[in-house]
Amino acid sequence: MLVHLSVHNYAIVEHLDLELDAGMSVISGETGAGKSIMLDALGLTLGDRADSGVVRPGADKADILASFDLSDIPEARAWLAERDLETDGPCILRRVITSEGRSRGYINGSPCPQGDLKALGELIIDIHSQHEHQSLLKSETHRRLLDEFAGSQELARQVQLAAQRWKQTRHELERLSNQSDEQRARHQLLSYQLEELENLALGEDELEQLEQEHKNLTNAESLLSACRLVIELCSESDSGNVLSALTSGLNRLSAFQGQPGALNEAINLLASAQIQVEEAVGELNRFLDHFDADPQRLQYLEERLDTIYTLARKHRIQAADLGSLQQQLFEELENLNADDQALERLAEEQHAYARHYQDKAAELSAIRNDAAQRLGSAVESEMQSLGMPGGRFNVKLTPNSSDEPHPNGLEQIEFLVSANPGQPLKALGKVASGGELSRISLAIQVITAQTSRVPTLVFDEVDVGIGGPTAEVVGQLLRRLGERGQVLTVTHLPQVAAQGHQHLFVHKVRENNATRTAVSKLSPAQRVEEIARMLGGVDLTEESLAHARQMVSRAQG
Repeated sequence: MLVHLSVHNYAIVEHLDLELDAGMSVISGETGAGKSIMLDALGLTLGDRADSGVVRPGADKADILASFDLSDIPEARAWLAERDLETDGPCILRRVITSEGRSRGYINGSPCPQGDLKALGELIIDIHSQHEHQSLLKSETHRRLLDEFAGSQELARQVQLAAQRWKQTRHELERLSNQSDEQRARHQLLSYQLEELENLALGEDELEQLEQEHKNLTNAESLLSACRLVIELCSESDSGNVLSALTSGLNRLSAFQGQPGALNEAINLLASAQIQVEEAVGELNRFLDHFDADPQRLQYLEERLDTIYTLARKHRIQAADLGSLQQQLFEELENLNADDQALERLAEEQHAYARHYQDKAAELSAIRNDAAQRLGSAVESEMQSLGMPGGRFNVKLTPNSSDEPHPNGLEQIEFLVSANPGQPLKALGKVASGGELSRISLAIQVITAQTSRVPTLVFDEVDVGIGGPTAEVVGQLLRRLGERGQVLTVTHLPQVAAQGHQHLFVHKVRENNATRTAVSKLSPAQRVEEIARMLGGVDLTEESLAHARQMVSRAQG
């Protein structure tokens, strides 16, 4: 609730400090004293538009500060916490307007845009007859009040969450689907390329073996000739060969007994060389025996190598890297297949969210339809007692035109009213008379106050155009609202003023050739005098004082 209001150099207010309590606070005063100035200044802290004309003449700036106790307003505390603006003490909204027309807003000492003041203000206070702050003119407020009246806030939250999840899933589906054409083309290409590589079936060391075998077959004649020549030189030449020379040499040296160490080592080396040459000749003969210079094999090798090299050139890589490429293409194709699976999974999730949404939204609609009838009847009954005989009130539920899950449910909610008999029902915001709008709003607030999240209500002359018994009813209703929270009301009717828990008096003070507005909190005796003045004019009489005491006593009894 609003606990303190400080106004400096605003309009004709030089300095004003007000401590406010819970309950119903009445604001009255002399004609032209500026009873609404205090509320106008409060409106600036709540994000109202301002210009340099509001600065008191002779001052360089107007400074308004409003302190709120948010202990019973969890939505406002959460709003502040989300923006790191919370404090342990009261929430302080401040607005500074310079004489040049510049405006600055603050929340708990931190600079903030006008929109933030407005957004927070709508959570903590509702000012009636000031259209900028009449949340009752907004369809979202109609929906909230109906859900609070019906006790379906948690169900409405579940509907909103289901719609949000459906929307998020749809966006992800659209993102993946927008890629699908390109992905399908890529999938097709990868499948074809992978099939080529799989059909090639290149073994791990096959390329190296093929190249070596092809090299051998290509040089077959030269290779065979070289092998035969070496065999002849080593063992078959009649004119002398390596093995014959080695054997002869070994025989000559071995004939001597007791050779010196060096000679014996030479004999061993020659013997080893003889063995090595014999083995080399054996290997060459085996090679010649098994060598197949089949031209068909050579043709096969050339075709196989050509296939490998062509595929490598196609992918612009080395032939040795074809195996790595095949693994890379396989992994990419697997990822694309995973995206296809994700599309299927997301489609299933979207369907599940849509089904869950329909179940919860249908349940919410049934509750809303029942509550709409009860709320309409209750508000209509209050309107009759507020000087609008024959007035009608209706809560209209209009199905949403879109089939997509909507976070607010299956219908739009709007309050319709007819203030006078014979007039058609109209949207609440189109009611012509400001006084009627205030009283209709009062009727709605009386019914929904027990569940409303806005604890501070301000009514600026809601009693315009009424009198007699209706005025007393208005006062009683405002007092009932004040007993559940905090009500500030500007009034000129004694029947309303008598119902207040506290009374603030606005008056002009003239000094030093200047006039300023002051606000005083009246004592019980001063309050009786003010109500007597409201009853009988400037001159107080015993009759008016007695009547005023009786009205206050009856209201408090």
